[in-house]
Parts: sequence; C-alpha cells; structure tokens
Amino acid sequence: MATVAQIMNKKPQSVGPTTSIRGAAKKMRTLRVSSLLIKKGKNHVGIVTDTDLVRKGLATNQDLGKLTVEQVMTSPLCTIESSQDVDDAQDMMGDLGVRHLAVTKGGAIVGVVSVRDLLMHYKRYAQSKLADKQVYSEPKIGQD
Repeated sequence: MATVAQIMNKKPQSVGPTTSIRGAAKKMRTLRVSSLLIKKGKNHVGIVTDTDLVRKGLATNQDLGKLTVEQVMTSPLCTIESSQDVDDAQDMMGDLGVRHLAVTKGGAIVGVVSVRDLLMHYKRYAQSKLADKQVYSEPKIGQD
C-alpha cells in the first residue's frame, strides 16, 4: 500500500496569522489549493481551509474586512507521519472530521495531504486493478 509521503502535496503553502481571510482566499485561488498552513514565527500554529473561510468567516455576521485567518483557522494541527499508509490517513480524517492533515517527518512538517489527494490515489489504484482484470479476463478467440 502507498504511504502518505507518496501522495501528499510536498510544497505546503503558508501565511501569517494576521493575513485577512480575503487575502488567504485569493492566495488559495491563485495557487489552486484548498488549504494554507498558518505560520507564526518558525512554528505552524494551525491551518485554514476553504471550508473554514466559508463556515467560520462568510457565514457569520462578523466584519469580513477585519477578519483574519487566525480567527477562523483550525488549531492545533492534525498531523500524520509521512511513513503511514494512505488508509491510515483516510481513517484519521474520518475519525477527526477533517479534510486536511499536515504531514510530518521526524516532527517537522513536510507536506499536506487532503481528501482530494486520497480520492485521486484511490481512483488510480482502482483503474490499475480494472486494467489488470481486463488483461487476464479477455477470452481468447476460437476457444469455447
């Protein structure tokens, strides 16, 4: 089975805690990502996702012009070790009710894995299994 390191985004993007939610949304759109790590000094203190922006930002009565990612981020980070199986990431996301996990190696964050990454992995896996079956199950011409 594949490991988290094999399917994760190896270049996680981050912003500072005082970044506006509008600034974060623009960065997500530009980079085509659904999450940004929140970095305070040298430490990652949380994550903001597109879902956080909608549910904790837009869906509230707060002044959006003054709302920062620190106010809507998920903290502490949910993490998984890079050497763990992809199935472990799926189980963890389901158990914790999250769609993104920070990936660590020796305690340092080295990537982010999302539900979309899992979906793409399982899609490729299923397609390869179907292709294998078609190769072996095709009947030979002229045989009954």
